[in-house]
Amino acid sequence: MQAPLQDKITGRLASEIIEMLSKAVVGQRVVIEQMLVTLLARGHALLEGVPGTAKTLLVRGLARCLGMDFKRVQLTPDLMPSDIIGTNVFDLASSTFTLRKGPVFTGLLLADEINRAPAKTQSALLEAMQERQVTIDGVSYPLDRDFTVFATQNPIEYEGTYPLPEAQLDRFMLKITVEYLSEEEERELLRRYNLGFDAMDLEKAGITQVASRDDLARCRREIQSVNVEEKVLNFIAQITRSTRQSPSLVVGCSPRASVMLLQAAKALAALRGRDYMTPDDVKDIAVPVLQHRVVLRPEADIEGMTAAEVITATLGTIPVPR
Repeated sequence: MQAPLQDKITGRLASEIIEMLSKAVVGQRVVIEQMLVTLLARGHALLEGVPGTAKTLLVRGLARCLGMDFKRVQLTPDLMPSDIIGTNVFDLASSTFTLRKGPVFTGLLLADEINRAPAKTQSALLEAMQERQVTIDGVSYPLDRDFTVFATQNPIEYEGTYPLPEAQLDRFMLKITVEYLSEEEERELLRRYNLGFDAMDLEKAGITQVASRDDLARCRREIQSVNVEEKVLNFIAQITRSTRQSPSLVVGCSPRASVMLLQAAKALAALRGRDYMTPDDVKDIAVPVLQHRVVLRPEADIEGMTAAEVITATLGTIPVPR
């Protein structure tokens, strides 16, 4: 039997954060849930959506709900690695070098339009994501213990972009698709702005802190203790291994994808107030975890298939454990 939501700190805090963010963000409940999965599972996420779908507002609001520092960096073709990680600057007064920290020294970092930065700059950011530290002039500096990157990219604009290679995409735990609002949600958005809502003023919108860093640590411990039966582990392995035999894919999912799917599904189970994981948790988070880790065959791409559709079709061929 499922444990009551209120008995679990992760599920309770997730409900409070979603309710709090709804004061500023209309809809996007699934996106918020997937962002929380990313954060609590100590991953990073790629947010893909057209401009104007509240990606920046979502990350800013989440940082405020959690009492975390937030910084945003706009990636451009002329951006250098030092613009992100920082550099040593010579101080004439003291005749010494002092560290000028870059925007990665924060809690939540929004890397806006990551595919507009050249490969060298992308690599500097992804190294910080993987190691949670940066090296400047041979000296390593640790980043915030909760350091999390939410990078964005536009799915329709290719002019002047540097698409992330598959090996770098694989570093993101989730690729979260931010869809348009429904008709009713868009009407509600217009009503709010008509009444004076300002997306830049989260304080006026009533967004307040609902969790502390200690709460995050407790949630992560709770996630680690989520029980996973052997048959569910086998289910995860079957999913990722099946992508490697898919006739629609050139490259299937790596073993890292299996690990990421396990961690994300455990976090989702905890968000839903349970101390055990079900196959439904795996199925519900599989597309965001796996869609950016596969490469379509040219003929499948020409036919208009997407990676998400291939993953969904793969899920339909695997028996669900009882």
